[in-house]
Amino acid sequence: MSASKGQRWVGGNRVELLENGEQYYPRVFDAIRGARREVVIETFILFEDEVGSALHAVLRQAALRGVKVDLMIDGFGSPGLSSEYIEGLGSVGVRVRVFDPGRQIFGWRINDFRRMHRKIVVVDGQIAFVGGMNFAADQLQGFGPMGKQDYAVELRGPIAREIHHFVLRAIALGGKGASWFRRRLRASGQGVTAPEGTAEVLFVTRDNGQHTTDIERHYRAAIRSARERIVIANAYFFPGYRLIKEMRRAALRGVLVHLILQGVPDMPFVKVAASMLYHHLLHAGVRIHEYTERPLHGKVALADHQWSTVGSSNLDPLSLSLNLEANVVVRSEAFNQALWDKLHHLMQNSCRQVRASDLTEWSAWRLVRSFCVFHLLRWYPAWAGWLPRHAPRLKPLGKQGPRGGSTRTDIV
Repeated sequence: MSASKGQRWVGGNRVELLENGEQYYPRVFDAIRGARREVVIETFILFEDEVGSALHAVLRQAALRGVKVDLMIDGFGSPGLSSEYIEGLGSVGVRVRVFDPGRQIFGWRINDFRRMHRKIVVVDGQIAFVGGMNFAADQLQGFGPMGKQDYAVELRGPIAREIHHFVLRAIALGGKGASWFRRRLRASGQGVTAPEGTAEVLFVTRDNGQHTTDIERHYRAAIRSARERIVIANAYFFPGYRLIKEMRRAALRGVLVHLILQGVPDMPFVKVAASMLYHHLLHAGVRIHEYTERPLHGKVALADHQWSTVGSSNLDPLSLSLNLEANVVVRSEAFNQALWDKLHHLMQNSCRQVRASDLTEWSAWRLVRSFCVFHLLRWYPAWAGWLPRHAPRLKPLGKQGPRGGSTRTDIV
């Protein structure tokens, strides 16, 4: 599939798959410790736990040695950070921004739609991390039965520069402006980024402007062109009608289509929603595997032996029609094989395969429900567009910190 406007395939990259927080956090923190000029982070969730405290420490250390540090969090996903936590960053020059914190009425948040759901880290414009992992202890296996199973990638090479431009542009569009963006690019000191590998990578985003369906379209194109195998592991699965149709068509033409979904959900409705599609998919030959060790939080997929994707986007109405998301699409046989090895191991050792004979609901109810689900899936991209849109903005709060930074939280 060709890239959409503003997105392009970039060659010469090294891409490494990272599984769970045990692999992800040490890599991210080591990269930040080695930063010379700049660290930019976007995350949906940042909790003030052992992981959030470790991030706090490495960001402070980076800022104290003169590194420019920008941290963007989502106001819905990260609502509980203490003033001490924020001021501890701002006092050394870390710029903290909150995407649309929203208001509360009688203790209820009323601005829940169109969240900043991306998880991106960029260091010196040379190393980038993209995936599904937030900064929270529940991304660690040691967290216990509710510790999440998840994936991210570390990227080195020219694609890191593309992602760097994107995260700086997001800050600029939030209120800093084009002149700030140009100054920041000059200050980063980037020339041409040397190739570091052989993988071709496309950085794909979903927003509420020009790129409303890009991630879903790449999924559909990969499924449509697959000839041997498709594996999709996704935490929150309730996609639109067109994606379901492509999966069914692929299975009916003989492609091995595997879905890995939550069997031990972090939220009960997740499994209920996905299971409403089981009959429709199983009868076309799609193989459904429920991951049963703990909650699945990954958002990854592969097709045949070259195409893979890893990112923040679930396959549900929130991610596909409302939230701001970011995935990388990778063309690399070696990376595809690495992801296949992980997912195949999951299917063989940690999943329960769902079979049509397991579904014993009354057929009349199934018929009525299937009719309702079909029309909901067919039309939800349209009705999702009616929901409120958030206009990004920056609002400086507080006073300047002692290192030319700020003790404020900017609202994006």
